[in-house]
Amino acid sequence: MKKDLEHMRKTYEKGSLEISSVGNDPLLFFEKWFDQAQSNNSIEEANAFSLSTIGKDGFPKSRIVLLKSYDSDGFVFYTNYNSVKAKDILNSPKVGVSFYWPSLERQVIIKGTAFKVEGDISDKYFNSRPIGSRLGAIVSNQSQVIPNRKILEEKLEYLKKNYKDKSPKRPDNWGGFKISPISYEFWQGRSNRLHDRIIFYDLDEKWTIKRLSP
Repeated sequence: MKKDLEHMRKTYEKGSLEISSVGNDPLLFFEKWFDQAQSNNSIEEANAFSLSTIGKDGFPKSRIVLLKSYDSDGFVFYTNYNSVKAKDILNSPKVGVSFYWPSLERQVIIKGTAFKVEGDISDKYFNSRPIGSRLGAIVSNQSQVIPNRKILEEKLEYLKKNYKDKSPKRPDNWGGFKISPISYEFWQGRSNRLHDRIIFYDLDEKWTIKRLSP
């Protein structure tokens, strides 16, 4: 069966991007765009991004994760260290990141290297989460095959009773990764598919800025 999608198209008219407007620090420009996305009522999770890793089988895999903090050293998200993405990262730490904010007709594409954050940082974030999220992290053997959902729900109910009067400890197999960028690409949709693309890449610990053809 073939489904024809050739009629699906839109025009991009909401903005433009010039090298003169991005400054010399890609993180500061990212922050500007991120703040605008966060304040846009049509974007529910401005901190959602696609994380791409390479598996031992040589295939790439992408999934949506949530950015929880960022600074001059990189971008932090949290996961189960036994998950597919974590195993991929520990085997091959080079990753791809893509933020897409369709209401603003913008993308930010980042290449970088991921590494585990310190345990005290993971502890602090874990303890700040709602109790249901903390227990969920304990319940789930992420990416493992299970026979049904019922076993998850039963384990969660057991843990709710067990931790009724005490706080759960962060599991050793759960914590954060920080992605240290080596390049940032800022993409702004433009008419006639002549999109604006500005790339920063790290050259001898100094950011070099170029415009790319769409």
